[in-house]
Amino acid sequence: MSPTTPPVARPALLVTALCWLIVVFDGYDLIVYGTVVPRLLEEPGWELTQSSAGFLGSLAFLGMLLGALAAGALADRIGRRGAVLGCTVWFSVFTALCALAPSPGTFGAFRLLAGLGLGGLVPSANALVAEYASPARRSLVATLMMSGVPIGGSIAAVLGIWVIPGYGWRTMFAVALLALVVVLPLAVRWLPESPVWLRAKGRVAEAERIEARFGLTAPPAAPADADRVTAGDILRRPLRTPSVLFALATAATLFTWYGLGTWLPQLMRQSGYELGSALTFLLALNLGAVLGSLLTAYFGVRFGPARAAAVAALVACLALLGVTLATLPLAGLYGALVLAGIGTHGTQCLILAAIADRYPAAVRGAALGFALGVGRVGAVVAPQVGGWMLARDLGVDANFVVFAAVAAIAGLLLHLIARRQRADVTDATPEPTTPTVPAT
Repeated sequence: MSPTTPPVARPALLVTALCWLIVVFDGYDLIVYGTVVPRLLEEPGWELTQSSAGFLGSLAFLGMLLGALAAGALADRIGRRGAVLGCTVWFSVFTALCALAPSPGTFGAFRLLAGLGLGGLVPSANALVAEYASPARRSLVATLMMSGVPIGGSIAAVLGIWVIPGYGWRTMFAVALLALVVVLPLAVRWLPESPVWLRAKGRVAEAERIEARFGLTAPPAAPADADRVTAGDILRRPLRTPSVLFALATAATLFTWYGLGTWLPQLMRQSGYELGSALTFLLALNLGAVLGSLLTAYFGVRFGPARAAAVAALVACLALLGVTLATLPLAGLYGALVLAGIGTHGTQCLILAAIADRYPAAVRGAALGFALGVGRVGAVVAPQVGGWMLARDLGVDANFVVFAAVAAIAGLLLHLIARRQRADVTDATPEPTTPTVPAT
C-alpha cells in the first residue's frame, strides 16, 4: 500500500476494538473456572476437596505469571501483533481441551498451559493499543479495552446459569473455541503491527506504510549518541521504585479480583444459595467490573490513573466488608458486590493505564509484563488461600475480610505511587508526544 493511501479514521478505535474482542475471551477463559468449581467438587471419581480445587484454580494463574514475564521477549521476537495472535490461539486451544480432561491432573495441566497464553496476551495487547492511541487518550483507551475481562466473566456467569444444569461443566470450556472461529480471522485481517517494533527491527518501509495508512505521525529519529532505554532499565533508577510499587499493587489487586472470581459462587452456595443464584452473584461482581472500567476511565483522565486507582481500591475494601454484614438485605448484597467489582477491576485497569502513561514506548511492554508477571503471584496465591480457609471451616466471612484487607493494601501502595509520580516523571526519561524509538 502506498504512502499516499488515505488514512484509516480513528486508528485507536480499530486496534482497541480488535484487542478488546480478544480480551473478552481472555476474561471468559479466566472466570469460567469459578463457575464450574461447585460441579467439579461433585465430579464422580475426581474426589476434589476445597483445598485441591483451590490448587487447580491457581494453576492457570501460575501459567499467566510465566506468560506475562515472557511477553516482552515474545513480542520483541515476533512483534506485538504476532504475540497477540499467537497467545489467542494458544489459550483458546488449551482451554477447550479442559472439556476433554479425564482427571484432575490432566485438567490442571491444560489450565496451566492455557495460562501461558492468557498471561502473554494482556501486556502485548496493552502495549500495541498504547502506540495507536494519542498520549492524551492513552489512559482512557487502555481502561476501556480492559473492560473486556469482566464482560467475558459476565458471559461465563450467564452461560453457566443455563449451560451447566443442562449440558454439564465441560461444555463451558468448549465455548473457548469460538475465539478461533469468530475473533481470530478478524484480527488476522485487520490488526496492524507496531510501527515502533518495525522500526526497531530495521523494517522502516513497512512502518512508514502503516503510519501512512493509519494517519500516525512518524517518531523523530533518535540522535546517534542518545541514551538508549532498554527493558532492564525498569529495574534501575529512576524507574525501579515505581516498577516495584506497580508490581506489588498489581499483586494485591489481582489477589482480590481473582480470589473472588474463583470462590464467590462456592462461598454463596455455602451461605445457602442454589447454584443458579450463586452464579448471579458472580454476574453482579463482573457487571460491576464492567461499570468500573467505564467509570475509572473517566476518573483516570480527570484525576490521573494512580490517584483514581487508590480511591477505587478503597471502594473495593469497604464494599467487601459490607458483604459480611448480617443485616444486609439481598439487594444490598448485590449492590456491595457491584461496588466490589467496580473497585477491584477498576483498580487494575487504572494500574495498566498508569503504567502506559508512565513509561517510554521502548520499555512500555516490558513494564507492563513485569507488573503483570509479578502481580500474578497474587492471583496464584488467592485461590489456594480461599480454599485453605474454607477447608478449615473459618467461615465464609473470613474470605471476604481477607480480600478486603488486601484491597486496602493495594490502595496504600497506589497512594504512594501517586505521591511519587511528579518526582519520578521529572527524573525518568520523558514520554514525548510520539513514541521514542531506540537508535539502531
